[in-house]
Amino acid sequence: MPVADRQRRSLRLRTRVTLFFSLTALVASLALAVVTYGVARNFLVDQRSQVILNQAVSNATTVRATLLQIPPPLDRQITTLVQSMRRGDGFASLIVAGKDTKNSDAAFQRTDYPAELMTFVGLGGSATQRFNVKGEPYMAVGLSIPAARAQYFEAVPLHDTDRALRAIGTALGIGTLVTTIFAGALGWSTSRRLLRPISRVATTAGEIASGGFDARMAPESDPDLARLAKSFNEMADAVQTRFEREARFASDVSHELRSPITALTAAVEVLDAKRTDLPERSQQALDVVVGQVRRFDQMVMDLLELSRIDAGSTELIREEVDVEELVTRIAQRYGFGETPIEIDPKVRKTVRIDKLRFERILPNLLENAREHGGGPTRVKVEQHGRHGITLSVDDVGPGVARGERARIFERFARGSAARHRVGTGLGLALVAEHAHAHGGEAWVEDRPGGGARFKVSFPEVD
Repeated sequence: MPVADRQRRSLRLRTRVTLFFSLTALVASLALAVVTYGVARNFLVDQRSQVILNQAVSNATTVRATLLQIPPPLDRQITTLVQSMRRGDGFASLIVAGKDTKNSDAAFQRTDYPAELMTFVGLGGSATQRFNVKGEPYMAVGLSIPAARAQYFEAVPLHDTDRALRAIGTALGIGTLVTTIFAGALGWSTSRRLLRPISRVATTAGEIASGGFDARMAPESDPDLARLAKSFNEMADAVQTRFEREARFASDVSHELRSPITALTAAVEVLDAKRTDLPERSQQALDVVVGQVRRFDQMVMDLLELSRIDAGSTELIREEVDVEELVTRIAQRYGFGETPIEIDPKVRKTVRIDKLRFERILPNLLENAREHGGGPTRVKVEQHGRHGITLSVDDVGPGVARGERARIFERFARGSAARHRVGTGLGLALVAEHAHAHGGEAWVEDRPGGGARFKVSFPEVD
């Protein structure tokens, strides 16, 4: 799996910390609950079993003594004796000389006793066994009384014990759930406190990345976090200083070049006006000089504009404009009056944009299409979301390779199709900068049928 996919599918650190706390508490609580339930169950069952067994032995002793003292016939006395052996909600049964007697309660039949238990006791043994009757748990005790040739049986319900165990299990389950939820909340709160400084670092870094070079982290009271904040702020100071120095250098160079370029341009224009007085080879050389001087002049102008943008000295001034009239006027002014213009019917007639920036975006896209894309074939304005518009310019050139689509909007970057063509390499960079100033972006995609389609979004124009 690619690294990007793994990063995209991985959980947030805060979520992982919360899950760790929750799972740890769940495992610990479950282990404690299982151990507690096991100990409680063994204790209650053993205690209940011992009480039942002791009572049964006591009853069997009474039955033995009574049977040895009763003269025959025994039927009526045995029935009375068995009835007297009933205690609470338990049942008793007696077999004398292989002859069955009545149970202490007609609702509980002797056939309900486990067959294994009765067989074992009939052979002279004594035992206990748990069993169910109509879904209710019971404990049976069978005792052999050899002296009276009798077997004594008791069955005592265990629903009180089971009810107590269910109550304990329910309480432990609820306790486990509450503990897990509490641990999850504690993990979330703890991770939030621990990650808050990192979030502040990320927020400040985002502000710096978006152009707010004066953004800094607030001082921290914790010594470790204070060191982080101090180091980050020092790094931000160094980045801001270096960027401002480079921006100032580019601006100073552009300003210093502006005067000689202006003078050189004027001189070249004078020579160009008298080109008919020059020999043919001189005219060819003059054409090269004129072209390069004009290119140099345009580059200096673009650099000055970029330096103003970098310095933040240009503001976004929105005003109401007729979008169709504005696009048509710009196209005609720059020699693209024959290029078809399409306005999406969904687009409002008037929009609020920075007209000067728009007048820098569209000509650069049209010039780019003419220089590198075989000329523009269409200019279109369409709806972008609920409150925005998108400007697009199509051309019939070779298109832009996918690997170059982001890079061509960088300064002095050139695509493979424009590598050997004349240009400053700053036009599309200016388009991207002015698009970002509007809160939008610039990108390029394939045009259906071949060529490229350059698009610029303006998210808020209502």
